[in-house]
Amino acid sequence: MSLAEQMGNIGSEVGRARLWRGKDPQMFEGAVGRALELFDLTAADPRRRLRLKEILRAREFFLDAVEGGSEYGSTFEYLDRYFLSFAFASRIAR
Repeated sequence: MSLAEQMGNIGSEVGRARLWRGKDPQMFEGAVGRALELFDLTAADPRRRLRLKEILRAREFFLDAVEGGSEYGSTFEYLDRYFLSFAFASRIAR
């Protein structure tokens, strides 16, 4: 998969976490876990060496949003906008 596709998939799970936050703790935790797994798989991809810093920073902001944004002021709404650009790039590339 391209970076845009990988980040778009992460964004899907981030969006799911946003939708389930405060509604269903089990679904929320599932989405958070899947997003973290996708972050880690993307970061481990040797083709992403040059973008590793960005991937790990996005992961850090995601965890901040999960914990309420106390460290960086991260929000799920901001992260949705960030990942949406990757979804658009992925669609255009097809």
